[in-house]
Amino acid sequence: MTPQQLGDTLARLVWESFSDFIADGDAEVLLGDLGLTREDGIPAQAPTEEILIFLMWAHTRGIQLAFAGRSERELVREGLDAFHGAIFQDMVDNGTPPAQLPIFEQRVGARYAQYYAAAERSDQDLGAAVAKHLAGSSSNQASLATALTERALEVANPLRDFLEEVELVQ
Repeated sequence: MTPQQLGDTLARLVWESFSDFIADGDAEVLLGDLGLTREDGIPAQAPTEEILIFLMWAHTRGIQLAFAGRSERELVREGLDAFHGAIFQDMVDNGTPPAQLPIFEQRVGARYAQYYAAAERSDQDLGAAVAKHLAGSSSNQASLATALTERALEVANPLRDFLEEVELVQ
């Protein structure tokens, strides 16, 4: 697989995970209980972006775990760049003004740093860090943190397993 193919594949997986997360009955109820959805059950813009960033991070982490200790380091970096570029292009193609992308990219970088630091401590700390950005100081934040921790593992572990068999080539 080329880095570009890896990036395109991962972007598609993120959007599928995003749709699954939004449509998941348990997630919808949980987000609704936290007051993070509109009348139609779809999360408001800020929580929607936070969910997207979280899923992007989880897929990025899965890639990094799969290729840890392997010699394709530069190709992995190219694949991650292609992945993020594909997500950002999809956003523009679906109505995000291009002028908003640099601000979104800064948020992505800031969240990634926080999520990596939290994940180094524990899976529960990761879930709590994501929940904090989604729900603030909501009383149901612990339930959300648990659900998010489970979602991160559901994304990263199978992705890591799949990618362990993939060889990156130019």
